[in-house]
This record gives sequence, C-alpha cells and structure tokens, in this order.
Amino acid sequence: AAEGPGSGTKNQRVCHVAVQLEMGGLWQQFNRLGTEMIVTKAGRRMFPTFQVKLSGLDPLADYVLLMDFVPLDDKRYRYAFHSSSWLVAGRADPVAPGRVHFHPDSPAKGAQWMRQIVSFDKLKLTNNLLDDNGHIILNSMHRYQPRFHVVFVDPRRDSERFAHENFKSFSFPETQFMAVTAYQNHRITQLKIASNPFAKGFRDCEPEA
Repeated sequence: AAEGPGSGTKNQRVCHVAVQLEMGGLWQQFNRLGTEMIVTKAGRRMFPTFQVKLSGLDPLADYVLLMDFVPLDDKRYRYAFHSSSWLVAGRADPVAPGRVHFHPDSPAKGAQWMRQIVSFDKLKLTNNLLDDNGHIILNSMHRYQPRFHVVFVDPRRDSERFAHENFKSFSFPETQFMAVTAYQNHRITQLKIASNPFAKGFRDCEPEA
C-alpha cells in the first residue's frame, strides 16, 4: 500500500486512509517492459485498469474519489526499434489541459468504498486537445504518472478553508506509462493481448482494443 505524504496535517477522516493497488503483479510486468497506454481521438480505456482497495476511511463520512495524470518530466520521446528502447526526442509539447476524472460513484460513504475493489474502468485517455467528453487529455510520446486522490466531503459551511486538510493523494510508481497512438514495443502488445480478456478477438490481428 502506498501512503500519501503529509498525513500529519490532515483531517482525521483522511489521515488513516491507506490504498492498495490491485493487480500489482501485472502492473510490475508491464512496468519492467516500459508500460505504454494508447491514446486516441475518441478516447481509450486503460489496460491494466487502475483498481484499488481502500482502508481506513470513516465508514459514515462521505468521500469523493478522483484521478489525475501528471507529466513525469519535460521531455518528448521516440522509440528506437533497433535497440528496443525509448530515447529523448526533445522538449515536451505544451502541457495538455489538466483534467481530473471523478469516480462515477462519488460521493459515497466510506463504508461503500471499502466494501469492494474500486475500479476506474470508465476512465478514458485521449490526445484530442478539444475533447468535450471529459476524457483525460495527454500528449502522445510523453511519460505520465497516474495519481489517485481521496477527498473527504466536509459538511462545514466554510469547508473550502480546510480543503488542503481534507484530501490524501497516492501514487504508485509501477503505474507510470508512456502515452502512444500505437504500441511501439511488440512485447507490450503481446502482454496486453495475453492478459486482457477484452483483447481475445484481436489475437490473430492488430490489437485495436
């Protein structure tokens, strides 16, 4: 489980929250190869799906769960097929519009969030800067770190004064990825097809899903 930083100054409703990444072994397999995630104009779901198990929430309090994606560096990359490696190709493109993805069950009681695995399977990644579907906008050939945030819904009327105390953030290094419009490393393609139940129809042709 990854513990968010700065828990000492946090509201007691979030300071004990702990998050465990599901399918950690699969994420590590991808991470060893250099995870790639497809971005399309229409939006593409992530695989592996970002899923977590939560503990330490107040069962009776309301929480909002959300994700955002931050650039890992200020570089743009290209894939060198002869060496099967990523090389720096120059400075990063201008940062895409920052967006967050709220889990559609938000807000919900802590008890509900802790009852089952929380899956962000509705989240989609796009490279369309003009996207109006609420998808996460990323630049292709750039590296990203997904971040997960737990926000306590503070019932106090002046709750915005306490906003910095009412959330806790978590990052899992093994979920870092390169955004691409087509898979570059053929081993990533093979692992996606082998481990993604939705890719079974694409085993004999180009994986589009």
